[in-house]
Amino acid sequence: MDQKALDGLLRPDKIAVVGASATPGKIGYTVLKNLLEGGYQGKIYPVNPSATEILGLKVYPTIRDIPENIDAAIITIPAKAVISTIDELGSKGAKGMIVITSGFSEVGLKELERELVEKAHSYGIRVLGPNIVGVLSNSDKMNGSFAPFLPLEGKASLVSQSGALLIAIDAASYIRRVGFDKLISIGNMSDVDFADLITWLNGDPNTSCISLYIEGFKDGRRFIEAARNASKPIIALKAGVSAHGAAAAASHTGSLAGAAKVYGAAFQQAGVVQATDLNDLFNRTLSLSLQPPMKGDNLLVITNGGGVGVLATDAAEKSGVPLKFAPADVQAELKKHMPEFGSAKNPVDLTGMAGTEWYQASIRFAFAHPWVDGLVVLYCETAMTDPLEIAKGIKKAIVDSGVTDKPVTVSFVGGEKSEEAMRWLVENGIPAYGAPDLAVNAIAALREYARMKEIVREEAMPCLAQDRERALKIINKARSEGRDSLTEIEAKEVFECYGLPVTPTRLARNEDEAVALAREIGYPVVMKIVSPDILHKSDAGGVRVNIKDDAGVREAFKVIMKNAKEYKATANIHGIAVQEMAPWGTEVILGSVNDPTFGPTMMFGLGGIFVEVLKDVTFRVAPVTSSQALRMLDEIRGAPIIAGVRGEAPRDRHALADVICQYSTMILDLADEVSESDANPVLVYEMGKGLKVVDARIILKKK
Repeated sequence: MDQKALDGLLRPDKIAVVGASATPGKIGYTVLKNLLEGGYQGKIYPVNPSATEILGLKVYPTIRDIPENIDAAIITIPAKAVISTIDELGSKGAKGMIVITSGFSEVGLKELERELVEKAHSYGIRVLGPNIVGVLSNSDKMNGSFAPFLPLEGKASLVSQSGALLIAIDAASYIRRVGFDKLISIGNMSDVDFADLITWLNGDPNTSCISLYIEGFKDGRRFIEAARNASKPIIALKAGVSAHGAAAAASHTGSLAGAAKVYGAAFQQAGVVQATDLNDLFNRTLSLSLQPPMKGDNLLVITNGGGVGVLATDAAEKSGVPLKFAPADVQAELKKHMPEFGSAKNPVDLTGMAGTEWYQASIRFAFAHPWVDGLVVLYCETAMTDPLEIAKGIKKAIVDSGVTDKPVTVSFVGGEKSEEAMRWLVENGIPAYGAPDLAVNAIAALREYARMKEIVREEAMPCLAQDRERALKIINKARSEGRDSLTEIEAKEVFECYGLPVTPTRLARNEDEAVALAREIGYPVVMKIVSPDILHKSDAGGVRVNIKDDAGVREAFKVIMKNAKEYKATANIHGIAVQEMAPWGTEVILGSVNDPTFGPTMMFGLGGIFVEVLKDVTFRVAPVTSSQALRMLDEIRGAPIIAGVRGEAPRDRHALADVICQYSTMILDLADEVSESDANPVLVYEMGKGLKVVDARIILKKK
């Protein structure tokens, strides 16, 4: 990233407004008016060949007529004229273009957009947009946009792919009391993208939290790298998470990979906190921008009402920070600040008799206690207390505790006085919400962020690549025959190149060969149809298991061939696979989809024929380390089956994690060749006994 270019783009001292207009209602007029009314302290150079003065500013007929170099240009002229300005901008040393103009790739003119970026780059100019609202910055008093005003001042900065949503958030910031230093519209992302802005905002002294509204990435791996390297919390709201491509997907994994699951995995690996909706984005941005991470799991709730305490308890369970009873010494001290019928267990119920003094004493002690990792304070408005005095007491207790590395969130439930008190709290650095579940969810975001950063900091040690050359020979042979998928036997050979433990499998072209192979492998055996035109063998009646003798082999050969021809008369049948009948084990599935945004992704879940019904799977972006793989095992609903239930011995988790790691290395190594793949089922045995890949499928990228 060119830091100086982005500084000039996002924090310019001298701005040209190309397309400035004297006509109210036009974007060129609105941008100029907003810069002036926002209090921008830099120099503004309106450019318009048909005017001499606008809003008291001298207007220049061309960019070349500006008497000095500029940092950035805000472009509002028609799309067809934008490229003609770049030579002039280059001559004036411009570092960035804020291209508000629409009419580029969003309407199909991709070549025009590509030309814009290429020509800008020839002068070292970075392009924000096109098709954007602009850039707003409170710390620079710069409203370089057609949004109505600068947002409520705060410590968060928001990057939005949607211009309309950015304008709405700008206005809503005053209603929601969630402040932003910067709002940046990113539009078509022809050049400057999320990764660039994350890196730049991470170094911005006026930004404490980076919020994102995302519709899609052009380079998902670049985003992951930028987010992993950021030292500030990042929260993202991803729109458009419906399943994609399921109907056309050829493998099990392809039909299970949806935008929500893949993006969710990417965010987790990047250390990005997710928001579920726009309200959640506001609520979590508030806590992440004002409070430190919650470094441990011990959350304490202090309240003056049992009802809101119960609601907070339910919310804590749902949000992944379940409450625990406070230790005896904590309870003993808190008992001093409540009536006898109060409860110090957690939630700590000071009862409706609690005033400022009890709140202060309880909070000051609890916040400083080493057992407490985070604090939620709840208050129900009563006739005996003044909400603003309670709010000020909460703030004083936090300050008096001397603790600055633990988070606190607050919820006041009441009327206008409670609303006023919550506004005061937010202005004084404490996130406050109108419902207990929101306060709990907000502090849960701080715990989620801390957990993910711990994971991100782990040393990444992916498994080593194996025999890629041999794997490519197998793939190239299939391509030379005009095929875009491998047979099961070929797929297993590729798996073997990467150290995956596959069952011995051989191809028989007639009954006699099948009998000979079965004897060589040893009874019992499994027999399966081998055809590039029949990927789902069970659907075609192309599988027979537990065949115990020669007669059974001959019968199975006849039946499988008959079924396959009835299923698809035109299928190219290579023969029938004869393979070892592996001992029973717990069935799981491993798989991959070469995602258009993130590249190879790794899937794990319960396997067998019901995988698409249960959809109990989890994803990661490859490569996956063994430690990451172990966490994947715990994320599915069927995790207790792997751990061992109802007298069953635990499965070999570490062997399974190692194979997931190796599988992810394979799909990354073959990213240019493999579109989808899966190993289903994989039979996992007791601890120390490993696993076996029983079936394998690889679908190639079309070239």
